[in-house]
Amino acid sequence: MLVYIARRVAAFVPLLLLVSAVSFLIIELPPGDYLTSYIIALEAQGNRVSEAQVANLAAYYGLDQPVHARYLTWMRNIVTRGNLGWSFAHDRPVSVVIGERLGLTLLVAITTLIFTYLVAVPIGVFSAVRQYSFFDYFWTFWGFAGLAIPNFLLALVLLWISFRYFGVAITGLFGPEFVDAPWSVARVWNMLQRLWAPVLVVGTAGMAALIRIMRATLLDELRKQYVVTARAKGVSERHLLFKYPVRLAINPIISGIGWLLPSIISGATITSIVLNLPTTGPVLLGALVAQDMYLAGSFIMVLSALVLVGNLISDIVLAWVDPRIRFDEIET
Repeated sequence: MLVYIARRVAAFVPLLLLVSAVSFLIIELPPGDYLTSYIIALEAQGNRVSEAQVANLAAYYGLDQPVHARYLTWMRNIVTRGNLGWSFAHDRPVSVVIGERLGLTLLVAITTLIFTYLVAVPIGVFSAVRQYSFFDYFWTFWGFAGLAIPNFLLALVLLWISFRYFGVAITGLFGPEFVDAPWSVARVWNMLQRLWAPVLVVGTAGMAALIRIMRATLLDELRKQYVVTARAKGVSERHLLFKYPVRLAINPIISGIGWLLPSIISGATITSIVLNLPTTGPVLLGALVAQDMYLAGSFIMVLSALVLVGNLISDIVLAWVDPRIRFDEIET
């Protein structure tokens, strides 16, 4: 197992290099660059920019070099010094901009992931066991509704209800008095009081999908011959259910960790804007719009690393949960 994990970790480096090159090239494909947008903003304010000033700004931002030279310089700084580059739009190091948002983003994402699995798996199991019951129809309806309703629309409805009927604004992860305050027990408690809103909104779509997957796979397992034989031999229903069918039906749920974690982070951008969350989504969107290539490229590399880590975690958990998977088979 350790050999398998080491091989997978070693494969991270070339995959991240390939992703960084492709993402950097895609960011550079649209016409213009950050300097073009910056000059347009200056001229809109009534400031005239001469050709000499344009040349000086291009040299200052390093935009006078070709694309491949900028990319190689960026990667060399990352490998040798751990420097992710300079954010043009924020006028700060990229590592500082990402560091300010990444911790809270991971907190929201991991909490949402735990909430999604803790709610979706039991509901999916009960819906399969009580097929065509009122409980099954009820969650089937809400499952399709959760898949159909956009997260940002649900966020807007939740904002209106909380303010209209309770007089409480649930935007942001902190109250006004704790936004710029240092970390303390009071600030953590204030954050936990507001964390439920983004977790509920972002986790709705993923929870609806997982309920449908768990129900369908468990129904398929319950119709197999080994379940019929076990029942005929007098095995209790509860013991039979959790001994094999649930453990086998949960495989697609576990394998979905690899895509669910990064999708929660990247897919909650509009929701983060609606709820005014201090996460990476709005910053990544702003970096793409402004063509802040070092900031956008670094964000994409972080999301790609999360995909790889999520896939590795899902494979390890599958090997632990599924009795048909053996460690020696994974290492071959």
